[in-house]
Amino acid sequence: MHDFQSFLAPAKINLFLHITGQRADGYHLLQTVFRLLDFYDTIQLKITQDAGIKRINQVAGVPAEQDLCVRAAKLLQQHSQCRLGAEIIVQKRIPMGGGLGGGSSDAATVLLALNRLWQLNLSRAQLLSLGLQLGADVPFFIYGKNAWAEGVGEQLQTISLKPAYYLVLTPSVHVSTAQIFANKQLTKNAIPKTMSDFSWATNCLAPNSANDDTNTEFSNQLEKVVCNDYPAVSSCLSWLKQFGDARMSGSGASVFLEVASEKIANEIWQQKPKEVLGFSVQGFVAKGLNQHPLIDYASD
Repeated sequence: MHDFQSFLAPAKINLFLHITGQRADGYHLLQTVFRLLDFYDTIQLKITQDAGIKRINQVAGVPAEQDLCVRAAKLLQQHSQCRLGAEIIVQKRIPMGGGLGGGSSDAATVLLALNRLWQLNLSRAQLLSLGLQLGADVPFFIYGKNAWAEGVGEQLQTISLKPAYYLVLTPSVHVSTAQIFANKQLTKNAIPKTMSDFSWATNCLAPNSANDDTNTEFSNQLEKVVCNDYPAVSSCLSWLKQFGDARMSGSGASVFLEVASEKIANEIWQQKPKEVLGFSVQGFVAKGLNQHPLIDYASD
C-alpha cells in the first residue's frame, strides 16, 4: 500500500536522579529531570492491509519478539482493535544499555507514528497509559517535552531548560539496571526536592562555581554504585570531570557533560579516549531539544 516512512526517536539524559522510596510491587520511586537530545534512532514503518506486525531487520542482541517496538505496535493494535498491520525497520544509533532511553524512545515513536498512520486519533493521555505498560521511561517520550518526573517516572511536569550542548560518552560495558537497584549500598530514601529547587540551583548558580550545590543536591544517586561495580564507567566519568560537572545518565553506562556551545563540546570530543580499561568508548555531541519531533502526533 505505502512505502516505508521514517520517524525519529530521540535520546534522553537524566540531569539528576534521586530515589525517594520503593513501592510494594518492587518498583522504585524517583525524582529526575529528563532532557531530550537531538541524537536519534530511526524507525521506518510500512502499513500493511493484513494485521501482521513484524520487524524485518536484524537488531544485534534484540530478538524481534522481545523488541519494544514490536510489543508497542501489538499493544496499540490490541487496544484500538485496528485491523491494519505494520512492517518495522529499527535503525539504532543510540547505544543500547547506556541509560539514554533508546529502546523506550523507539517504542514511543512507534506508538505516536502508528497513531497517525493507522488514523486512530488516540489522545496523548491514552498513549501515555499504553506506554507505561511497556516501560517506565516510555511515557516521557510520548509526553514530548523536557520534564520533571516523579513516581516511577510517569508523573510528568514540563520544565523549561536553558539551551545547552552535551558531550556523551558510553564505554562498551552493559550495566544491569536490576543489579544496580538491588545493590545494598544504594540510598533509597532521598529527601524529596521540588522543581523550583532544581530551577534555582541550575539557573541561578554559575556552573562549576565554588558555591555550586547542584553537585551534591542534584546528583545521580546510582552513580557511586555503578562506578564501584563498573570501573570503565568510573574512568569515563573521571576523564570528563576534568572539564566540568560530568554526570552519569540513568543507570549508566553513559556519562555526559553539559557545555555552553557546540564548539566547546567538539573540542573536548576531539580529545576523548578511544578506550578505557580495555573497553572501547563510543560517544556523540548533541544539542538539548525543547520538544519531541513527533509531539503533534497525539492530541492533548
